[in-house]
Amino acid sequence: MKLLLKNVTVFRNNAAEKVSVLVDEGRIISISKEMPVVSDARVIELDQGCLFPGFVDVHVHLREPGFSYKETIGTGTRAAARGGFTSVCPMPNLKPVPDSVENLRLELDIIEKDALVHVYPYGAITVGQKGEVMADLEGMAPSVLGYSDDGKGVQSTEMMKEAMGRVKALGKFIVAHCEDESLLHGGYIHDGEYCRTHGHKPNVSASEWKQVERDLELVKEIGVKYHICHVSTKETVELVRKVKAEGVDVTCETTPHYLVFNDSMLEEDGRFKMNPPIRGEEDRQALIAGILDGTVDMIATDHAPHSAEEKAKGLAGSYFGIVGLETAFPVLYTELVKPGILTIEQLIDLMSAKPGKRFGIGSSLEEGAVADLTVFDLNASYTVDPEDFQTMGKSSPFTGRTVFGKCLLTLSAGEIVWQEEGGN
Repeated sequence: MKLLLKNVTVFRNNAAEKVSVLVDEGRIISISKEMPVVSDARVIELDQGCLFPGFVDVHVHLREPGFSYKETIGTGTRAAARGGFTSVCPMPNLKPVPDSVENLRLELDIIEKDALVHVYPYGAITVGQKGEVMADLEGMAPSVLGYSDDGKGVQSTEMMKEAMGRVKALGKFIVAHCEDESLLHGGYIHDGEYCRTHGHKPNVSASEWKQVERDLELVKEIGVKYHICHVSTKETVELVRKVKAEGVDVTCETTPHYLVFNDSMLEEDGRFKMNPPIRGEEDRQALIAGILDGTVDMIATDHAPHSAEEKAKGLAGSYFGIVGLETAFPVLYTELVKPGILTIEQLIDLMSAKPGKRFGIGSSLEEGAVADLTVFDLNASYTVDPEDFQTMGKSSPFTGRTVFGKCLLTLSAGEIVWQEEGGN
């Protein structure tokens, strides 16, 4: 079906302009200030909307197979569509873990059947993500974007070194959850004032950056394409800044919750518990500075749904992980763009162009490109209410916040995968 997106705003060359966009056979046919003359297109009036290339999230947890009581490929990708994401990359902490061609096939079959947006899975680095035996990296290579044991850091230096060598030969990515377990001692929130005054066990920043430091030395030696997950500390930002200046092929991501919260804002609620934890104000400012100078390459969500019961045990007892696909853009637009910290073009680059370019996925807003598109009303404000979420997970630190930016429409390869009720 042909679609005509009428009177929608696009941002080009630091200016906003009204255009009409014609989509046919999954691609953008035209972007024009003049209304195309077409008689057989469905017309969608978007006078209040701003059009962006579909967002790319290189770090999500879709929980299927194995944990469909938390999330499914269907519900997770519907949440992605509602959040403006058209490409997502799920982590391998599943059951069974995709550590072999056989196990990966189970995930791929569900993706093929149920996904509403493009889904590019990672394979595990080690069998069962146990860090003991290497997974079938070569066998999975045709079907995965890269390899990660996300949820756990690879503790053995020799194991990570071997993985990097083999992954380099395959031309794929190491996507690293960096966490030195020897430094954890059961800690689960940041080692700061809130932790000390509320009697919690501290998670020190070194548990992240020490393993980053180790891995970056290996990357210098081996030369693999390397990406760091969910950066939360100022030390990690500085380590990445330094090796980038040396020409090392490394990128990293951070998330909305690390950019908006510091540990003084914690509450005794499981919706503030994630791994790594929300850290101090100096860390938050370092992440923003890293985004502004290009050290931090992209923003991901680390969307990690759990059941209500699993998140109802406070900071100490709840599972790690929060949901984020449906709040990422509104929160970042409200907290970073409206105050003038970022421009809207910079935010879209961080959520679309930069992750897409690094991982070779996603699309662009130009004629001939695949029609992976999303439209937001930037003037629409509302209160974040998890009962409205499409994801099965309801645990969000942004609950109750007033945000700007409501997703009106999302297209994946030209197909409507989300449309706000009341849209024509």
